[in-house]
Amino acid sequence: MKINIIQPAYTMDINDADILFEQKLKYLDKCTADADLIVLPEYSECPTVLHGQKQIEETIDKYHSRLMDKCRETAIRCGALLFVNASYKTDKGYRNTTYAIDKKGETVGKYFKAHPAPSECKSDAEGGYGCIDVDYSYQFNEPYVLEYDGIRYGFMTCYDFYFYESFASLARQNVDIIIGCSHQRSDPHQTLEIIGRFLSYNTNSYLVRSSVSLGADSKICGCSMVVAPDGTMLLDMKNDVGIATCEIDPHKKYYKPAGFGGDLKPHYEYIEVGRRPWFYRPGGSAITTDNTIKKYPRVCAHRGFSAVAPENSMPAFGAAVALGADEIEFDLWPTRDGEIVSCHDATLERISTGTGKVYEHTYEELLQYDFGIKFDEKYKGLRIVKFEEILKKFSCHTIMNIHIKPLSMTEEYPEEIMKKIVSLIKKYDCEKYVYFMLEPDIHIKQFKKYAPHIPVCVGHLQERPYEIVDRAIELGAQKVQLFKPYFNREMIDKAHENGIICNVFWSDDEKETKEFLDMGIDTILTNDYLKIAKIVKAES
Repeated sequence: MKINIIQPAYTMDINDADILFEQKLKYLDKCTADADLIVLPEYSECPTVLHGQKQIEETIDKYHSRLMDKCRETAIRCGALLFVNASYKTDKGYRNTTYAIDKKGETVGKYFKAHPAPSECKSDAEGGYGCIDVDYSYQFNEPYVLEYDGIRYGFMTCYDFYFYESFASLARQNVDIIIGCSHQRSDPHQTLEIIGRFLSYNTNSYLVRSSVSLGADSKICGCSMVVAPDGTMLLDMKNDVGIATCEIDPHKKYYKPAGFGGDLKPHYEYIEVGRRPWFYRPGGSAITTDNTIKKYPRVCAHRGFSAVAPENSMPAFGAAVALGADEIEFDLWPTRDGEIVSCHDATLERISTGTGKVYEHTYEELLQYDFGIKFDEKYKGLRIVKFEEILKKFSCHTIMNIHIKPLSMTEEYPEEIMKKIVSLIKKYDCEKYVYFMLEPDIHIKQFKKYAPHIPVCVGHLQERPYEIVDRAIELGAQKVQLFKPYFNREMIDKAHENGIICNVFWSDDEKETKEFLDMGIDTILTNDYLKIAKIVKAES
């Protein structure tokens, strides 16, 4: 297989755009008639750095059609499979897309960049591109593979190259060639070469990567390359501008002993035998979007799906998460011996066979009580749940509204318990999936100082019910949990004007839920998750 890689010149001056774009078209004209594969870089219709939505849209309008027409013409003339990265228009903007164009000039595949860069996700006002559609990237998808003429193609686009955890998933697809349409304008040559070799070795595939050149003396970017499955660099353009050619046998793989003296296998098959996925960051199809991304309005399952299972129990949490709850809410208390458990009341009588205060018992003492039988006979035998058990089972599967119950309204929260709560959240990689609901101002200040990266929700104080929004503004909190009937539309509007999210506690009534949504409530806590979720989804 004969490969042509195009590495065009690229500058930071938009005034160079016309000249550089015409050069790129001339490189396509120079692709050899015996080429089997032609690859161009990322955003090929944008030949220079662009700033803001207006510049991007004007550039796409100016060059996109001409680029795609020339690519189709080149694929037909050369009888080659051509890959070019350019924009793809949707009703939500433009997607960063790698097109596969066959020897007939037909588009036979589209790869949408799996990891849009931060600049692609930001609005124009935030300093991003402002017009890039990234919504598709917030849902589960297995790696995209295109099979053409008996060869399996995988894909990486620029920012994708940095997510090494995705290499194992791509390796499972048994791809032969990875097409990398890229920029990576901040990385030095040595880094780009290491990443490329590492990718090929870990996937047992050839990497064909096309980038842009920032000039003959540049120490960064460039390095369009072809790498063999054993990590051998077959072609490295460094800062060269133009077309480079390389020949490969895409079916020639690399096999190594599976351990000293073992059978010959691809590297990824050897390491799969010893993989321990529970050591790694949470991943896979069950992971939901985090608290910074998940959209509003939301439904929060109060104490879990507590209408169908005992509150603050694993069955209640599991039912809510399985049904797709945006959030679950639960309550935390420390035990006398420093464990952290989930229970709403300070006292045990209402929900268990125990008596007295939760925090007056040791954890082992609490395990002697039944926390299910008072709800329904079929739940007989449920034991109190530790905070760590909730995190272990549901980390990153939903947002967690963690109500930290106050032992005192005037004294600081026990520092060792606060540190343990934050430590457990970090242990289970859940920092972007939680927020703390706290009532006393002294506790809010304490948690914000110790864990400023975890959002705080200000809770209701009986003696100051209508001051909750003012308190949240003064304390620098991200959310408020309004307590009916102690709020009004004016308070909600004021919260939103100050960037504060409004929860309401609580509603199990459809009519009331609609009224809350009309008032602008962002998150509704409910005991009857399924009933209220239907209303919220219908209204939104």
